This record gives sequence, structure tokens and C-alpha cells, in this order.
Amino acid sequence: MIASSLIKQFDVPGPRYTSYPTADRFYPDKEGLALQKGIEYRSHHPKALSLYIHIPFCDSVCYYCGCNKVVTKNHGMAVDYLQTLVKEIDAVVSLLDHGNVNDLKVAQLHLGVGSPTFLSDEQLAELISHLNYRFDWLESCEKSIEIDPRTMNKERFIHLKQLGFNRLSLGIQDFDPDVQLAIHRVQPYQSVVSMMRIARELSFDSINMDLIYGLPKQTKDSFFRTLTEVAALRPERIALYGYAHLPERFKPQRRIAIEDLPDAEQKCAMLENAVDYFMAQGYEYIGMDHFALPHDELARVKKVGQLHRNFQGYHTLKDCDLVGFGVSAISDIGNCYSQNLKNLTEYSAQAAAGKLPIEKGLVLTDEDILRREVIMSIMCQGKINIIEIEKRFLIDFKEHFSQALIRLKPFEREGLVTISPESIEVSEEGWFLIRPMAMAFDQYIWQDTDHRRFSKVL
Repeated sequence: MIASSLIKQFDVPGPRYTSYPTADRFYPDKEGLALQKGIEYRSHHPKALSLYIHIPFCDSVCYYCGCNKVVTKNHGMAVDYLQTLVKEIDAVVSLLDHGNVNDLKVAQLHLGVGSPTFLSDEQLAELISHLNYRFDWLESCEKSIEIDPRTMNKERFIHLKQLGFNRLSLGIQDFDPDVQLAIHRVQPYQSVVSMMRIARELSFDSINMDLIYGLPKQTKDSFFRTLTEVAALRPERIALYGYAHLPERFKPQRRIAIEDLPDAEQKCAMLENAVDYFMAQGYEYIGMDHFALPHDELARVKKVGQLHRNFQGYHTLKDCDLVGFGVSAISDIGNCYSQNLKNLTEYSAQAAAGKLPIEKGLVLTDEDILRREVIMSIMCQGKINIIEIEKRFLIDFKEHFSQALIRLKPFEREGLVTISPESIEVSEEGWFLIRPMAMAFDQYIWQDTDHRRFSKVL
């Protein structure tokens, strides 16, 4: 485990690098030209698809949340939203379908954000039915859905299994009652135990649990109790996020009293305890926020150097084009990014009018592609093969990345990274500071001295 003094030393605001360039670099593109350019490139270089469906609705607000969501008790809103989704899916499929055998082959599906289980069983079936009509599924397709345990019962789990979902992600955050009250998300531990028992009986392939450290009313001891309770349930994957308090950006966070938040030293202790405990319980540290049991696919792909990172975090499939549907969803196709409108009303109006509901986009330059390769190599493999990069991109690495190598010197002095003429390799301790090391290669972030829009490493 990395020393807390090193975490504090390198605890700076910075991107999570779910993409490079990061989404704050996207520019206005209401005509969807970046998406169309990416799809044109794809027509000559077809790949399997990874589909992401953004379901923005929640029954109640969680005060910590920074997601693009709509809090409502009106479940009728989902009816109109599904109709809009269908129109967007049809419009994008018409652009994607060039008649190549791999054009509409799907290797991965993920329903996320807000709470997809806000949708009724019938609505989920309607959505999956339309996706089945429009796309072909690879036999090994990973189909995952984020679920709110408070919305589930045995019948709903059975229904998800019948729809073809084979992976679940449960939003837990913390099991302590005082913390749950402070974040406005009450879900007793025993209810989650019951949900896990049902999910195990139905043999879902993999179950993930999301946890957050640094929440109001959390203490080192109270969070350790949550760690033990989570480990006892033995989810295949655990995502452990540090809470980023940004009330100027996320309105619900204004309901959190700053005096209730643990300080940096307490957060550091929580992180240290979590890493030590989960690894002692047999989990492998995947990178940044993620842990997985050795038999899980996420651990396997890391071992063989195939770990991938996109807008949903670490993933198992490296060679896919990502297509995002729904309000604010992001696509990554053929070295081009595009992002849908973030406002639900505007998104729905555009899609209903038969237009691509896109707000922003980005066509990557050759320099972007080079730096993305380097940043994702360090984020996913913890290693940059300098010789391979030089051959592929026809550069002198030392000369091209001279400033980046200077920025890595403090990490090298602390033994967090080893730099040689052939490679850059992150140490076991260095994995816990992978974000600030990746920042060294980001040409944009050093042009802008105000990094407050990003969360800190801790």
C-alpha cells in the first residue's frame, strides 16, 4: 500500500481520463459532424460495438451525486423518454449500417446513471426488444445494468435475467445509518443481503458494488464496518470512489454541511484501510478505483494487457466503438467523440424532430491520438512501451515528450515509476497515483492553470 504522505504530496485536481482529450475539450457540434466523420471512418474499419444507454431518472435525490439526472416521482416521464430513445437509436443505426458483417455486432451493453430500474419491467422489455431488433448480439456479449437495490425484488431480478442481463452493478456507497441519512440514501444492510442472495441464486456472471469514501458523517471506523460488510457479500468487483465536494457545480451537494465532511487525513486513512482490507480478502487492485476477484474477467484482462478505459471507467473490451444513446450520452467512434444534449427538454425536442440530438463533438488530431495511446497505456497497463510508440508514430519519444518526462521526475524520485530508454513502468505503489502521472502527458491541461473543475486524486 502507498504511504499516506505520498498520496498527500501528489493529491492534485486532475481528470479521471475516461477519454483523451477529456470531455471539457469538446466543442459545439450541433450538426453531429464529428459523429458522422467517425461513422464514415468506421465504415472502412468496422469493429464490434459497445452500447451505452443513459437513463436519467431517479425517484429521490442523493445529495452526493454529480450525475446528469432528473429526480421525479412521475414515472410517466419514462414513457416519452423511451419513445425519444427509439427515434435516436433508429437515426444512428441508419448511419451505422453500411452492410458490413460487423457493422451492428454488439459485444457490450450497459444501462446506467440515474437509475435504470426506475423503468418498469415492461418498459425495460420494450427497450431491450427494440435493441434486439436493431442490433446483433455476439454470443459472449456482456449485458450490464446499474440497479438501485431499493427498487428491486425477486421478480425484478428474474425479469432482468430473462432480458439477457448477465452483470449487475449495485449502488451501495455506505452501509452506516448516519451516513445514509446524511446523503439521503437509506438502504439497510439486510435488504442488500437479501438482494445479493437472490442474484446469486439466479447466477448472474458478475456483480459490482459502488462505494464512496469521504462522505458526510463518515469516520475511519464506520467506513471499515462497511468494508467488512461488503467483503462478506463477496461481489466480483468493487468500485471505490473518493467523494468530490463541488457544490458550485452540483446543486444537490449544497445540502451537505461542509463541517460533516471528513478531512484529507481521514479520507487518506479510509483509502488505506480499504485497499489493505480488500487485498487481504483476495481482491486484486485493477487501477484507480477498481478491485476485482482473481476469477473475474476484469482481473483477467488486466493480466494479459487488454484492460480498457472509457466513459464508464475500466472495461474488459479494448477493441470496440462506443455508441451512447440518451441525454448527455457520449460516443467514441473512429477517433471522434460526440456528446448528446445535456438538457432533457432540448434532447427530446431534437430527437423528436428526427435530428441527431448532439451538442458537442471532437475530431482527434494525430497528436491527440498519440497522446491518447500513451495516456491509456499508463492508465490501463501501467506501462508505456517507448520503442513500440516510436515505431508506430514515427517520433523520438524523449524529444517529443521532453516536458512530460520532466513532470514525471518527482514520481521517479519517490520510486513510483521507473523510466528507461525502452519503457516507462509504474510501480505497485505508483498505481495508486496513476492519474497525476497520466497528467504529465496531457498537452491541454498544462495550458490551463485552473484545474478546479476536476476532482482531486484523494
